[in-house]
Amino acid sequence: MIGVTRETRDLLVLDVDIECRPIAWYGEWVTKQPTVIAWKWVDEPADVEPRVAWIGRSGISARVLDEEEEMILEFLEVYDRAEMVTGHFIRGFDLPTLNGACMRLGMPGLGNKLTSDTKLDLDTASGLSKSMENLSAMFEAEHQKFPMNTALWARSNMLLPDGIELAKTRCQNDVVEHIELRERMLDLDVLAPPREWSPRSSGVGGYHA
Repeated sequence: MIGVTRETRDLLVLDVDIECRPIAWYGEWVTKQPTVIAWKWVDEPADVEPRVAWIGRSGISARVLDEEEEMILEFLEVYDRAEMVTGHFIRGFDLPTLNGACMRLGMPGLGNKLTSDTKLDLDTASGLSKSMENLSAMFEAEHQKFPMNTALWARSNMLLPDGIELAKTRCQNDVVEHIELRERMLDLDVLAPPREWSPRSSGVGGYHA
């Protein structure tokens, strides 16, 4: 673990969130394809919207893999500049999922990165949900989850134009919500020090609210 204090606000920190869709099943195990990546530097003004990259913009199914590679390359330009990345369950989901997409596409993977994970680095606590939605409500964050039901996710995962727009909005909203949530958690001193993530680590299991 990199030796840093809990106060890391002087670092160049990138807040990241992804959306993805299922692409294959092996029994109950599902492979995933990233569909949207949103990011924002945490020290940017509140009125600056998170940047977003996505697949399906051409409407041509044969272009999806090219669009996926372009999306990841666009994100890697800022990922490589960041001194730390942050997100909710980012070490357990977002970064491993993106690295898996790089492997599938034959691209170089993500490099090691200092990370602040508001789920995995939350101080030990029982009797409460560690989902971002519930933590945001508990800590009275102004920004809350952009709601999507299964019918809307289906349209998103089929890469229908309206569904893509919804997924983009959801992903950008999650970044805005998470920046506020993490700031509140830092103020309350309930986050353990950041940890280095490596694509060669054993990783963490699936997401549980």
